[in-house]
Amino acid sequence: MPQVLHNLRETPSQTAGPYVHIGCTPNFTGIDIYGGDLGKCMKTGPVKGQEITIKGTVFDGTGTPLRDAMIEIWQADAEGLFNSPEETRGDADPNFTGWGRSPGDMETGEFIFETVKPGAVPFPDGRLQAPHITFWVVARGINIGLHTRLYFEDEADANAADPILTRIEHQNRIPTLLAKSEGSGTYRFDIHLQGAGETIFFDI
Repeated sequence: MPQVLHNLRETPSQTAGPYVHIGCTPNFTGIDIYGGDLGKCMKTGPVKGQEITIKGTVFDGTGTPLRDAMIEIWQADAEGLFNSPEETRGDADPNFTGWGRSPGDMETGEFIFETVKPGAVPFPDGRLQAPHITFWVVARGINIGLHTRLYFEDEADANAADPILTRIEHQNRIPTLLAKSEGSGTYRFDIHLQGAGETIFFDI
């Protein structure tokens, strides 16, 4: 007679739900712990390069701001170097983490990052990629985090030669990846999950 196995069943998959902020940004939710949320401060001292502010909102298919989204970003420093043990091209800015996390404002859904404008980084074939920032988006109703990139509208020449942007089939959608300057070092980058202006997302 076959042996009866009492294996635990796989836990059903869940969306991020209302708990993503409690687990990832507890201070934002009013739980005072760790002296601050991880990823809130990307600059730990005087940094190299141009300091910038990135603001944006995640919108659903109806154009309604998501007030429970959480955004993470990963980027190179002003000289195009990553704060990573795998960086072999040089030493990244020691006062810049290169990684940030921001919840959306509870009222407006707006996220904010105080960061630096990244330098160009090489593509695997040696070509330079335009300055960009990788974004990861999670929220209630999103089963798997969404990846996209922010490029800068005022880097037109670099964008025109970027090995990723030039591979996009529908070139008319590239503006969904471009952050627009609002002056004084502030850029606006809104993310649209669905609809006519849907942001390009990458399967990585």
